[in-house]
Amino acid sequence: MKLKIILLSLITTLSLQAQTNKKKVNTDGLFATITTNKGTILLQLEYQKSPITVANFITLVEGNNPYVTTSDLKGKPFYDGLKFHRVIADFMIQGGDPLGNGSGGPGYSFKDEFNDALRFDKGGILAMANSGPKTNGSQFFITHKDTPWLNDKHTIFGHVTEGMDVVNQILMDDVITKVTITRKGSDAKKFDAKKIFTTYYENKAEDEKKEALLAEEKKKQAAALALEKEKEYKLKYAPVITAKATELSESKKTATTTPTGLMYKITSKGSGEKPAEGSTLYFHYAGYFEDGSLFDSSKEEIATAYGKHDNNRAAQGGYSAFPFPVGRQDGMIPGFTEALSLLNYGDKGIFYIPSNLAYGERGAGGVIPPNATLIFEIEVYKEQPAPKS
Repeated sequence: MKLKIILLSLITTLSLQAQTNKKKVNTDGLFATITTNKGTILLQLEYQKSPITVANFITLVEGNNPYVTTSDLKGKPFYDGLKFHRVIADFMIQGGDPLGNGSGGPGYSFKDEFNDALRFDKGGILAMANSGPKTNGSQFFITHKDTPWLNDKHTIFGHVTEGMDVVNQILMDDVITKVTITRKGSDAKKFDAKKIFTTYYENKAEDEKKEALLAEEKKKQAAALALEKEKEYKLKYAPVITAKATELSESKKTATTTPTGLMYKITSKGSGEKPAEGSTLYFHYAGYFEDGSLFDSSKEEIATAYGKHDNNRAAQGGYSAFPFPVGRQDGMIPGFTEALSLLNYGDKGIFYIPSNLAYGERGAGGVIPPNATLIFEIEVYKEQPAPKS
């Protein structure tokens, strides 16, 4: 019996040693260990996909970043002793601000590094906090879960490999007691963080000029492509656009003008019942420019006829009559609100809305140009009409 106990003890010991040894075997790479008052977080750094960001982080961790301007942190481990100053439950934990209020940093900023292979598709993603493009400094955050809306807005430069339970326990003002860097494998050991970041920063101004020129060139190419597509579109749909322009122009000749300057013509009369104040009416619309081109419609068949059909909108039920509280004065351009007030249930009309009753000098969303007169065909319903099959 004693022998069995000894053998069992020996087997258990060997098994534990094997598990311990297995746990210690990690893949090659660059790793950061963040020790906090709640425990330790181990992160693998994406030095090949986000080299500038990782180089910045490592030089701050190891206290050899030459561009730090904060006197009491220059030449010292930057993160040691700082707090997690921002924690949002079920979202992320954020640290790295020497001021502890979200406004501090190392005294410089650097560019973003976005990579299609690095996505906010799980918890434990390590990324840079920023206040806009190219404003990265020292602040970082670690996510609790997938946050896809952050893709290509915040540079990802690592992920948690151990200690996610610690991440989930962190509260605001918990302390980063120490951060250390571990290099495993020849490639990781060759990664000279100080040299990489210094080379980038010394050439930053010139690189930004090149990036600006490249961005401007891409913008011109995109504009040229958009113009070419617009020409192709107008050529293809010229017959329907021209016919609509003629129709709208002819209708305008017999339109009535209201004191505000809105012009309208009732093209089809309904029941004659006036929508009661406080009730909800439903309306379909089609919006045109004076040249007969369509900019939007709630009717799927009209959008299709003009080559403007949106499959996503259709899938989400976007081609349906809109509900509107009778008497409401906000939420729409003044001319459209006035147009609705002129219609009875079942009526259909054409409305010519001058720019001062539409979007004026500012235009709208790159779709409505400044000072544009808008023409709407509107039809009003007492109940939501059934979709066409």
